[in-house]
Amino acid sequence: MQIHVVQPNQSLYGIAQAYSTTVNDLIEANEIPNPNDLVVGQTLVIPIVGSFYWVQSGDSLWSIAQKFGVSYQQLAQVNRLSLTQPLRIGLRLYIPRKARRNAEFNAYVEPRGTTVAPVLEESAREAAPYLTYLAPFSFQALRDGSLKEPLLNNFPAIARANNNVLMMVITNQENDQFNAELGRILLNDIPIQDRFLNNIVATAKKYNFRDIHFDFEFLRPADREAYNRFLRKAKARFQAEGWLLSTALAPKTSREQKGEWYEAHDYRAHGEIVDFVVIMTYEWGYSGGPAMAVSPIGPVRKVIEYALTEMPASKIMMGQNLYGYDWTLPFVQGKVAKAVSPQQAIQLAATNNVAIQYDTTAQAPFFRYRDKDGKQHEVWFEDARSIQAKFNLIKELNLRGMSYWKLGLAFPQNWLLIVENFNVVKR
Repeated sequence: MQIHVVQPNQSLYGIAQAYSTTVNDLIEANEIPNPNDLVVGQTLVIPIVGSFYWVQSGDSLWSIAQKFGVSYQQLAQVNRLSLTQPLRIGLRLYIPRKARRNAEFNAYVEPRGTTVAPVLEESAREAAPYLTYLAPFSFQALRDGSLKEPLLNNFPAIARANNNVLMMVITNQENDQFNAELGRILLNDIPIQDRFLNNIVATAKKYNFRDIHFDFEFLRPADREAYNRFLRKAKARFQAEGWLLSTALAPKTSREQKGEWYEAHDYRAHGEIVDFVVIMTYEWGYSGGPAMAVSPIGPVRKVIEYALTEMPASKIMMGQNLYGYDWTLPFVQGKVAKAVSPQQAIQLAATNNVAIQYDTTAQAPFFRYRDKDGKQHEVWFEDARSIQAKFNLIKELNLRGMSYWKLGLAFPQNWLLIVENFNVVKR
């Protein structure tokens, strides 16, 4: 597969011709929301095996081969070229696909309200073939050690049909807010803690959960060691059942990082105790803050590189957002940006006739537009380029894989690029 960035005056027909594919294949693969009104800067994933490259001034077989990680002899052979033949500028070369490495993928799915929306269930069904784990969010712990269950509907059946490990996500939330006092009780009151673990085991057996995943956030700094002790106790209990244990971690850049989100999360201890962690490397740009990339690659890299000093790469799943935000400018504290899917962002750019730009430092697309009331907006989202940059980082740092927050917002290019880059591990 190949990522193509739409240029001025390009049409789907012309792009399809250039890559020896069809318009229908392009529309279907990318679920293009604006086939008759492409936006300059919009990305398309070209559904071909391998990719094409057009020779530029100064290129040689050797330099092109280096760029794509193949041998120049193989490049000459597949394109039926002599090793000594000069390359004509504009010549189209076929680049064979490189070998793919194994990786694991998780996606959270969060039912809200009293019923599961059909679109959410369909989103899980479409994503499940590309996932190792499917994680309904969340079982909320109660102060007596019991559990408030999420709406599960057909999620266990979807996981079973696609050979996904069903992940039991457990949070210290009350009224959908993380609560430090609830965490204190669960981590320090041993009779309640034992009842809590008993209820987890009974529930996991009931629904066939095979990974128990603690997403305990905003704990008291004083409960750091209590959390570590609890995880050791849980690990022994769940290992006896043949289950995995995983945790969600705040995106830290140092061991002693201050702040209520960070201090109780001990990267080194989690790396020793649990089977893997999900590091929440997103929400630098968030709904209640100023406009910026949601997961800029520089800060993401900094967090992961710190994590690698505390735990093995094989235990790290990089967190990744499947959404962006539309901010009204100027930013005013207290105003909330609207979440948008990549598909919705493209349609917004098309409707408002503005080009999509790409920030090469953040490795993220964005654009600005003015609404019908004359208000300026700024939109940051994800596209094929930004996701490929994260996949490249996973491969460079040899991480376990990626975990998505969250299903329900369409981003078909992401799933195409998983297949291009990795063999999805099924357990």
